[in-house]
Amino acid sequence: MPQGPGSGASAGGPPRAEPRLRVFDPASPADLDRLYEVCLRTGFHGEDATGRYADPRLLGDVYAGPYAAHDPALVTVVDDGAGVAGYVIGCADTLGFEQWARVQWWAGVRRRHRELLATGARPTELDTALLRSLDRPAGPRPYLHGRTAHPAHLHIDLLPHVQGRGLGRRLVEHLLVQLGSRGVPGVHLGVSLRNPGAVSFYRRLGFRELVEPAPGAEGLTMGLRLR
Repeated sequence: MPQGPGSGASAGGPPRAEPRLRVFDPASPADLDRLYEVCLRTGFHGEDATGRYADPRLLGDVYAGPYAAHDPALVTVVDDGAGVAGYVIGCADTLGFEQWARVQWWAGVRRRHRELLATGARPTELDTALLRSLDRPAGPRPYLHGRTAHPAHLHIDLLPHVQGRGLGRRLVEHLLVQLGSRGVPGVHLGVSLRNPGAVSFYRRLGFRELVEPAPGAEGLTMGLRLR
């Protein structure tokens, strides 16, 4: 999530209202659609992924929708007056969430994607890789266990026009308070090395690398202890 200056207005449109943080409304189709839109428009190493996926809802089906369904209280959004323009999404228990998603969510994602392909859409390499990742074993994650565990994780995305206003820090700090109030000892996240602005942002918030990245790795796993 790069922290560049925001424009405060859409290109060629009227000025937007001052962005504010509010609770995500899981009963609002508009909120969910905008959550998916923000996920797509920030989904390629922090840049717009529109057109890179044959299925424009697939990124949201993996990185936004299941969290909003599983624990909507841990979804806080930035509202720019026109709707959701950014969000932080939290998960207090990564392993519990993954078990829930295997049972309750991924089958529906695959079914909807097959229905899309039946209309003649041709998947891109990114579609295929993302779907395959749902079945791939996660591998060792020692940071989820033990005395220094970081069992929670988060995702945060902001559209360019609401970046650079301190909203990212406010979103993360709000979520950290929520997780801390639940007794969560630590939180982790993944960040692309092709998004150096995001890496610097997390470091300023106190996040540190939890594992040494493998040679040629494209991302970092970073964490922060809450107590």
